[in-house]
Amino acid sequence: MAAGAPRIFVSHLSGVAVFDPAGDQVGRVRDLVVMLRMGQRPPRLLGLVVELATRRRIFLPMTRVTAIQSGQIITTGVLNVRRFEQRPTERLVFGELLDRRVTLAETGEGVTVLDLSVHQLPARREWEIDRVFVRKGRKGSAFRRAKGEALTVEWTAVTGFSLEEQGQGAENLLATFEQLRAADLANVLHHLSSKRRAEVAAALDDERLADVLEELPEDDQIEILGKLKEERAADVLEAMDPDDAADLLGELPTDEQERLLSLMQPGDAADMRRLMSYEERTAGGLMTTEPIVLRPDASVADALARVRNPDLSPALAAQVYVCRPPDETPTGKYLGTVHFQRLLREPPPSLVSSILDSDLQPLDPEADLPAIAGFFATYDMVAAPVVDEAGALLGAVTVDDVLDHMLPEDWRETEFHLDEEVPTDGS
Repeated sequence: MAAGAPRIFVSHLSGVAVFDPAGDQVGRVRDLVVMLRMGQRPPRLLGLVVELATRRRIFLPMTRVTAIQSGQIITTGVLNVRRFEQRPTERLVFGELLDRRVTLAETGEGVTVLDLSVHQLPARREWEIDRVFVRKGRKGSAFRRAKGEALTVEWTAVTGFSLEEQGQGAENLLATFEQLRAADLANVLHHLSSKRRAEVAAALDDERLADVLEELPEDDQIEILGKLKEERAADVLEAMDPDDAADLLGELPTDEQERLLSLMQPGDAADMRRLMSYEERTAGGLMTTEPIVLRPDASVADALARVRNPDLSPALAAQVYVCRPPDETPTGKYLGTVHFQRLLREPPPSLVSSILDSDLQPLDPEADLPAIAGFFATYDMVAAPVVDEAGALLGAVTVDDVLDHMLPEDWRETEFHLDEEVPTDGS
C-alpha cells in the first residue's frame, strides 16, 4: 500500500487471499502479528500469519508485502515456509487484542475492542496500528454486533494494551531498545549475561537478529547461533549479508556447516559455498554477492528505483553494475559501473549503457586486503566490483567490510566518543 493510502481495518483482512507476483494464490491471512511498545506508542505491525493450502501457518513479514488491495494481498513471492511460532515480544491481533476490555483514558470508562486500523508510515516501509474501534457498555465481539455506543478513537486514547514500564522480561527490554541502531543493540547484547543474551536473541525477529549478529564479535555470534533451533539459525543466516554469513559459517565445524547449508534455500546455500571457497582476507572473501545488477538496456529511472531500496547499505546503493544476462551473480559479461551521482544528473529515460564508467579496473577475487585498501584510497570508492577471469561479475566489496578487517579484532568492544564537545558558538 503506498504511503498516504487510507487506513485498513484488520477485520477486513481476516481470510483475505495472499498472492505471489505471478498471481498464484499462496494462502490466506489468519492473523496479524504486532509488537507492543512502551507507554502509549502505537504497536508496530510485524507481519501476517498466513495459512498455506497444506494448512501450515507461516509468518509473512510486512517487508515482503508489496500491496494490500481490495480483497487481496500481494507479496514479493519470497516465502519462508517454516511453521509460525509466536515469540515473547509478539501479540496476535485476532487472537489477543480483539474483544479485549480496555479503558478510555479521558473518562475511565471500560470499553470492548471491536476492531483496529493499521496504516503505513509515510516514506517508510513500517506499519503500525493507529486507531481503535470500541463499543461502550457490555462486552461485544469484533465479529458480531452488540448494544451500546460505538466509536473510533486514537490508540493513545485507550489504556490497557501497552507494556508496563517495569519488568525484566525480554519483551520489555526489546521495547526499550527498539529504536537503537543494530550496532548499538549489539553492544547491549555483548554486555548481557549469556542466558539473558540468548533470551533477547530468541525474541528478535529474523531480520533484526541478522542485523545485530553482523555487528557482534565472533564469539558472541557463534554462541547465539548455537542456541537457536537449526531451522531458525538457517533462516537468520539467509537474512544476513552473504559475506557476513559466510564468515560466520566458516567458523563452525564442518558437519554443522553442512547441516545449516542443507536447510537454506538452494540459491543462498550456493552463494555461501562460493564465498567460503575464497580466503577470508581477499576480495572474493570480503565481497557480497548481492550488489545492484542491471542489464545495459535498463533506464536511469530503473537504476534509481533500485538504489532507493531501503534495505541496501549506503555503500551498495552508491553505484550499479551493468552486465549481460544473467542478472544474478555470477553474471554475464561485466560492462561497467554507473555511479549514483551520475544517475542524478541524467534524464530518467536515458539508458545506463550510455553513461558507463568502463575505465575503472575491477578487483580480482584473489586480490589481498592491502591491494583492496589501496584501490579504495586511490580512487575514492565506497564499493568496487569483483570480476573473474571470464569477465563475470561475482559481487562487490564495500568499504565497511574493508575497514572491519583492517581494524583490531576487538574494535567492536571499543567505545568511540568525541574527546571534546563540539562548540556551538561557531568558533
